[in-house]
Amino acid sequence: MIDQSEKISALIITYNEIGYIEKCIDSIEFADEIIVVDSYSTDGTYEYLLSHPKVRVIQHEFENYTAQKSFALKQASHDWVLFLDADEVVTDQLRNEIKSKAKKDAEHCAYWFYRKFMFKNSRLRFSGWQTDKNYRLFRKSKAQFCKNKIVHETLIVQGTSGILKQKLLHFCFKNYEDYKFKMLRYGRLKAKEAHQKNKKFNYLLLVFKPFWKFFNHYIIRLGILDGKKGITICYLNALGDFERYKELKRLGKKEKMAYFLVKS
Repeated sequence: MIDQSEKISALIITYNEIGYIEKCIDSIEFADEIIVVDSYSTDGTYEYLLSHPKVRVIQHEFENYTAQKSFALKQASHDWVLFLDADEVVTDQLRNEIKSKAKKDAEHCAYWFYRKFMFKNSRLRFSGWQTDKNYRLFRKSKAQFCKNKIVHETLIVQGTSGILKQKLLHFCFKNYEDYKFKMLRYGRLKAKEAHQKNKKFNYLLLVFKPFWKFFNHYIIRLGILDGKKGITICYLNALGDFERYKELKRLGKKEKMAYFLVKS
């Protein structure tokens, strides 16, 4: 039987990911090349990557997630790309499934991955993430990141997509302050994205959206069944929404002030 498998480029973007990145890299050593684009980490991430014999690390200034991932994608030597977050881990079973799909005669040109969310080392089974899935394996020649999204980037695929059976491990929660920092950062980037689309601040949304995010994830989507982990995650996710509208208000005020200064 002729081997139809093709080479795989594994891509990751990082910023201060020590404690996450080691497990991620270990899990993807089967890839034919591993390229990491680092946003000038200060916690030893860059030094760790630089010392790893199989990793090619490039430092590149962070503008937003879409721009950074688009830059990383351009560095890939091979058409099949496995694009992971630094806090994700490929299991042995998932590795085998990935290798079975990355072939010349593959049925699809991109594959969705479901994820298992981990709170430290315990699994989160609910809290709004039961149906979460993302593109992680795709042909570089058939995909690009949508330029209008600067956070929670969207992959545009030219062709059909499949879904892998095995799940990706997502170690989303390292500690309270780390996760809070990420949610606040996402919130500010979402506000910037909304501001660029000329969306205006609304006090009603400032109050309603965070409340709805918490209620939806904790009650409707059963975060309450995740115990203390659930209430922590749902609260911090809602806090990210609050930060989004607070930042949108600040950006609107800044724009108005600049307008009046020019007029005067």
